[in-house]
Amino acid sequence: MSDPLAQVVGLLRPNTSVSKLVIAAGVWAVRRSDDGLPFYCAVLDGACRLSVEGQEPVTLRSGDFVLVPAAHDFVTSSLTQPPIGIDPEIVEMSPGVYRLGNPILPPDVRMLVGHCSFGSDDAALLLSLLPRLVHVRADKRLIALVELVNDETRRDRPGRSVVLARLLEVLLIEALRSTTGQVSPPGLLCGLCDDRLAIALRKMHACPEKTWTVVDLAKTAALSRSSFFDRFRRKVGVTPMEYLLGWRMTLAKDLLRRERMGVAEVAERVGYSSASTFSVAFSRHVGTPPACYARAVS
Repeated sequence: MSDPLAQVVGLLRPNTSVSKLVIAAGVWAVRRSDDGLPFYCAVLDGACRLSVEGQEPVTLRSGDFVLVPAAHDFVTSSLTQPPIGIDPEIVEMSPGVYRLGNPILPPDVRMLVGHCSFGSDDAALLLSLLPRLVHVRADKRLIALVELVNDETRRDRPGRSVVLARLLEVLLIEALRSTTGQVSPPGLLCGLCDDRLAIALRKMHACPEKTWTVVDLAKTAALSRSSFFDRFRRKVGVTPMEYLLGWRMTLAKDLLRRERMGVAEVAERVGYSSASTFSVAFSRHVGTPPACYARAVS
């Protein structure tokens, strides 16, 4: 059976751009706008506060991990927040190690902070399936993974880019699956936490070439058509056929871009009876015919 979460993270193609150790003391705050790039933080010692636009502020303590898959405006600060408009003194003590706030006081917090990017041009669609914020309390596995990412970022060893890509995939999967059982907003994780819907989602991911209908998917989930449709839309955020179409088009773009497959072969792989039918659906969804898309990304 297919693993939808692993497939989504793999298609995102994460890679590291920045990783650093931050030490802070006193009253401080750092405001950033990352244009939708992923942000993560692992608190090694002490505590701080994270405020993400549209979310309730979160207090992070020793051993905590937080992931914002698409960060825009957010603030990391001391528990006592400084007046608005006052920026802290930031000193680079050594490569990749930064000190914030009062340089005389003993540190209140030590944390590993990372910003990465996604290689997929379908990142926006894939990210819409994930939670806006993941906060995991006292998880040693996540802390260890962040430390490995930070260590690999600091060194220039053979195979560095491949190792970092794999570490980030593991980090993202570990963080996202840690939300299982928690209250999640509509999306893929929320759907996978539902035993009945998870079966249908895995079937769609495993066999996108099959001519699925809502009735077929409802049967796999052992639900009536109406119950399945309503439950899927409520928990995943879109209708079953909308989800299937989005997933097929994401796979098609990846096959055209990375596998260099022909249009007819891609059409068959993602469940279309002919290249012309697939081309019409792809053009409507992506905004350009598949052959033109393939040439543009080659």
